[in-house]
Amino acid sequence: NVLLLSQIKLPPMMEIITAEQLMEYLGDYILDAKPKEISEIQRLNYEQNMSDAMAILHKLQTGLDVNVKFTGVRVFEYTPECIVFDLLDIPLYHGWLVDPQVADIVKAVGNCSYNQLVEKIISCKQSDNSELVSEGFVAEQFLNNTATQLTYHGLCELTSAVQEGELCVFFRNNHFSTMTKYKGQLYLLVTDQGFLTEEKVVWESLHNVDGDGNFCDSEFHLRPPSDPETVYRGQQDQIDQDYLMALSLQQEQQNQEINWEQIPEGISDLELAKKLQEEEDRRASQYYQEQEQAAAQVQVQGAASPASGRQSGSNERKRKEPREKEREKEKNSCVLL
Repeated sequence: NVLLLSQIKLPPMMEIITAEQLMEYLGDYILDAKPKEISEIQRLNYEQNMSDAMAILHKLQTGLDVNVKFTGVRVFEYTPECIVFDLLDIPLYHGWLVDPQVADIVKAVGNCSYNQLVEKIISCKQSDNSELVSEGFVAEQFLNNTATQLTYHGLCELTSAVQEGELCVFFRNNHFSTMTKYKGQLYLLVTDQGFLTEEKVVWESLHNVDGDGNFCDSEFHLRPPSDPETVYRGQQDQIDQDYLMALSLQQEQQNQEINWEQIPEGISDLELAKKLQEEEDRRASQYYQEQEQAAAQVQVQGAASPASGRQSGSNERKRKEPREKEREKEKNSCVLL
């Protein structure tokens, strides 16, 4: 979305784009963005980064592994996935920061990343040292009290760090959102499927940690949704899909079927692209199978409910039958908002 709003142009009147087409656009953009006047060492380094980025592009359909640190809005633990943002020159931010004025939390969290802090809490709880136990408790309380993954200190730092009119990516709760700054206020691009029919709703303000921002049109004028109930139902569907996606990601991390380190050197771009596409298709198929299984479970539960609920379950199935066909049609497609 950041690139579509700034660099990449799609053909007019295009409403649906397949995953394969999207990967082609991204690949072409990466190749076109290659610096012209650079030294041999810089060229080799760039080509290595480009190769690494191409190898993980398929993950864009399911999610990227990023690990925040609580000391700065642009401080992340380095992972191969970060190369994509560096290579495309897209700033990546988060707002999960420790307030430096709260000394005990600063000491407990330190310079840990999220994963390191979780490990530290577990270790401190098992310690015989009362000071370490207390430190682990403080760290755990910090994570519990900031479960929204955005603090007011982080929000203030974000507002200061993001430049006026800058297009960037905001990471929060395992989600990547397109973010910009207009007249000193932060806005997130609205992409939840509940707003699919809300043509005038484009941006949502980010002015508190609770997530209840104001909706705006493309000119940043206030524009409340025309049917809040429809939007709410769509948002709930989005949450269900996100949960299934999270389960898919967890299973993917536990069982990787392709070991990229074993790919032979000298493999052609075409062969590598085929391997990436096969893996991409497999993961997409697995994800949608899980969606269909979850929908089938809901239908079975509806059919097993008392008499007053049986008719409702039947109607629910009737309503979902055309949606099953739409899901099959849109299996490898996404709607451009």
